[in-house]
Amino acid sequence: MFKKILIANRGEIALRIHRACQEMGIQTVAVHSTADVDSMYVKLADESVCIGPPPSLKSYLNVSAIMAAAEITDAEAIHPGYGFLSENPEFAEIIKASGLSYIGPEPDVIRLLGDKVRARNAMIAAGVPVVPGSEGAVHSESQALRTAREIGFPVIIKAVGGGGGRGMKVVHSEAALINAYTVARSEAMQFFKNENVYIERFIEAPRHVEIQVMADKHGRAIHLGERDCSLQRRHQKLLEEAPSPAVSPEQREHLGNLSARAAERIGYSGAGTFEFLLSGDDFFFMEVNTRIQVEHPVTEMITGMDLVKEQINVASGKPLSIKQEDVVLDGHSIECRINAEDPDTFIPSPGTISEYHAPGGGWVRVDSGVYQGYRIPPYYDSMIGKLIVHGRDRKEAIDRLQRALDEYVINGVATSLPLHRRLVRDGTFRNGTYDLHFLEQFLKNTGQD
Repeated sequence: MFKKILIANRGEIALRIHRACQEMGIQTVAVHSTADVDSMYVKLADESVCIGPPPSLKSYLNVSAIMAAAEITDAEAIHPGYGFLSENPEFAEIIKASGLSYIGPEPDVIRLLGDKVRARNAMIAAGVPVVPGSEGAVHSESQALRTAREIGFPVIIKAVGGGGGRGMKVVHSEAALINAYTVARSEAMQFFKNENVYIERFIEAPRHVEIQVMADKHGRAIHLGERDCSLQRRHQKLLEEAPSPAVSPEQREHLGNLSARAAERIGYSGAGTFEFLLSGDDFFFMEVNTRIQVEHPVTEMITGMDLVKEQINVASGKPLSIKQEDVVLDGHSIECRINAEDPDTFIPSPGTISEYHAPGGGWVRVDSGVYQGYRIPPYYDSMIGKLIVHGRDRKEAIDRLQRALDEYVINGVATSLPLHRRLVRDGTFRNGTYDLHFLEQFLKNTGQD
C-alpha cells in the first residue's frame, strides 16, 4: 500500500481524498495555487506545496509543477480527483514514466474512452446499445447532410473529444444542419484542439442514467447500480439521485452487467462511470467518465462502499474488496450541488463567506471545504460543496433533503440553495417523472434563466 499520495486537485474533492487517505493511514500532499493557500484541504494535509499563481493553466494544469511537487515530497502515487487533469492520458503517462502510480485507468484506456467515436465502437463490440449515428467522424458538409438524412431528424452533432455541452448542437432540419455543423467543428477546435465531430439521432425527452463501475488490475469488474443525473441546466448537473426512480431491478441488473463486462473487455481499472440515455424502456450509451464523479457520494450512501478508498486499493494492485453478489442497494440517496452563483441568473458569486452553518442530523452528509470567513476565489468552478442525504425510501430522502436545505446557511455570497429549496417542493420532482429537459422548463416557469 502507498505511504504517501499527492492530490492533484483542489476544493471539496481534494478534501474528500485526503480524508480517505487519513483513514487508511496514508500521508497526503496537497498542491495549491496562491489563491487556495487558506483552503481547508491545504490546512489539513500532511504536506502542502504551492504550484503557481491562481490561473489554472499556471497551477492545477501545470504538469511540470505537479510532478516537481511529487518529487520533492517523495509521493508514491497521484490522485487526480475530477476535472483538471483527471482524464488526460498524457498526464497519466508522465506519472507512470516517472515511476509513480496513477490512481485511475491505464493511459491507453483513458485515451480510448476520451475519443467518443472510438469509445462508441468499443461499446458496440462489447454488445452495449448505442444511439443510432455515424460510424465515425463526419468530415464534410455533404457527408453530414447524407448521414443526418439516413439517421432521421432531429440529430445532435457532438465533438469527438468533447464534453460539458461544448461542441454540441441539436439540429431539427436540413436547413439548419450546415451552419450547426460548421459551428460545432469550430467550438470543438477551440475547446478541445480537435475539430472532428460525429452525428447521432437526438433523443427527444430522455433521462440521463449512469452506471458506477469499479474494476481492479486482475481483470474483474463490478457495478454498483445507477444514478439518475437528469436534472441539468445547459448540460451541467445540479441534482443527482440513486437509485433512479425510472429504472427497474431487471434493467439495473442488465445494464449494470453489460457495463461491467465492457469494462473487463477493454482492460479498465479503477472507478468509472458508463453514461446512458434512457428513452422509454431503451438505453443508449453516451460515454465513459474515466475518473471519480462529483456525484459519487449517492452511490456510497446506498452501497456502503467508500469509492475513493477502493480506487486507492485497486491502484496499489489489490483485488476488488467485494464480489458482484455482495453488492446490495439500501434505501435512497440524493445529492444537491451547492454552487456559489446567483440562483436566478447563475452568474458566479465569488467573495467572502460571512456566515456558515451546515445542516446535520442522521443520514445527512456535507462534502465541502468552505467555512465562515473563507474567501471563494473567482478563478475556478463555482461548486463549493455538496449536500447528500439518505432515506429508507425516496420519499424519506426527499423530506430529509428539504429539511436539510432549510437548515443550510451560507451568507456573504449568492448560492444555489434557494433554487434547490424550490426544486425539492416541486410536484414533478417529488413524483420522479422528470426528464432531461425538465429543469430548463422549471426555470422558465419560475422566471429564471
